[in-house]
Amino acid sequence: MRTDSSPGTLPAREHLPAGDAGTPVLDVVIPVYNEEKDLPPCVRRLHEHLARTFPYAFRITIADNASTDTTPLVAARLAAEIPEVGTVRLEQKGRGRALRTVWSASDAPVLAYMDVDLSTDLNALLPLVAPLISGHSDLAIGSRLARASRVVRGPKREFISRAYNLILRGSLQARFSDAQCGFKAIRRDVAQVLLPLVEDTGWFFDTELLVLAERAGLRIHEVPVDWVDDPDSTVHIVRTATEDLKGVWRVGKALATGSLPLDRLTRPFGDDPRDRELTGVPHGLARQLVGFCVVGGLSTLFYLVLYSAFRQAAGPQTANALALLVSAVANTAANRRLTFGVRGRGGAVRHQAQGLVVFGIGLALTSGSLAALNAAGDSPAHSTELAVLIAANLAATVLRFLLFRAWVFPDRTDTGPAPTTPVPTAPAPTAARPAPAPYAWPHQAPTHLHATETTTSATTPLRPACPHSTDPGDTR
Repeated sequence: MRTDSSPGTLPAREHLPAGDAGTPVLDVVIPVYNEEKDLPPCVRRLHEHLARTFPYAFRITIADNASTDTTPLVAARLAAEIPEVGTVRLEQKGRGRALRTVWSASDAPVLAYMDVDLSTDLNALLPLVAPLISGHSDLAIGSRLARASRVVRGPKREFISRAYNLILRGSLQARFSDAQCGFKAIRRDVAQVLLPLVEDTGWFFDTELLVLAERAGLRIHEVPVDWVDDPDSTVHIVRTATEDLKGVWRVGKALATGSLPLDRLTRPFGDDPRDRELTGVPHGLARQLVGFCVVGGLSTLFYLVLYSAFRQAAGPQTANALALLVSAVANTAANRRLTFGVRGRGGAVRHQAQGLVVFGIGLALTSGSLAALNAAGDSPAHSTELAVLIAANLAATVLRFLLFRAWVFPDRTDTGPAPTTPVPTAPAPTAARPAPAPYAWPHQAPTHLHATETTTSATTPLRPACPHSTDPGDTR
């Protein structure tokens, strides 16, 4: 997982302005590998659909993933025949590598891709890109698992797809429904910032891109699609599933350790309605209360288990103190991550020290209430002791939540006055990662170059987002 700096803060989402008739608004990439038979009908059908239904100028880009048959020649003939079609030749395989290469160099403000088999009905294409053109969303994906989707495929692929998305929900807390449908789009300004952070060059590329976008708070639009399985698909299911699981582990580890600079992917202050100051409505209070109650309930069960274990070898006071100490540390760590959303190791020791102070205040409150009860009368009834302890614990719980929220884990957006001007963008990329220049598609056969430098002509280079990233072991 790359942790190097990204080009800068994302600009505010706005409706794309109407440009010149010849300037493409949409660039649809079709990654192919040895698809000499399926490529011509796919491109012609897609071009006919876009010419008939899409209200903006468009481009179709064929990204050849090191094909060994006549696919490059077929692509060149299509580019010469249809003005809106271009072709790019890569000397290394990998769908993610192809998408990153073309998307990084494209001048179209909306970038999309679809599989060559056109399993997804093309009527979903305009609904897919419309939210990106309007400025409503940052990414858009077709979903085969939405309720309104109509899907025809075998039980094996259905089970694998649903199982994989359940794994993503359970391990990476993904909220999007379908990670691997070959029907996605992204705004170019978002792609320029996200692509340098995506490491995978194969089939996991989609998932990694979506997880990073979602964790950064970007908006992902989902479109129900009609999808028919391609029985002649050459995807190796077992190998692809294994690589995907490795990718899930790698991304999950990077997110858990806080090694990804997701804070650089934020929008300017004021672009999100949650930035607005609302009198009497603290940010995230309801969610934090729910999380605090859940963590508190689990911490209580953990305390009881620890007390029972320690009681076997120590007296009640010692067992109680040890169990309370361990459960307090666990409670602070859980609230830090789950309730208040603090990630990474920064400030963890300080948070634990503050948590122990808060725990000590609550312990003093409960112990003092019980001592006051015993001093007020001789041998109070057991029911009275329980009532006092319950009331004291409720007060201690409220106090602990308030101290956690205001002192231990304060909302960073409340620490100062709201800015009145947008956050300035970061400096332009350094020479180590040059910004791609717009390019024009020639109508001629592609030129074969080195694996890390692809081009559409002998004079116009097409630079990938990460020229230092190669994956010799990628066999897809």
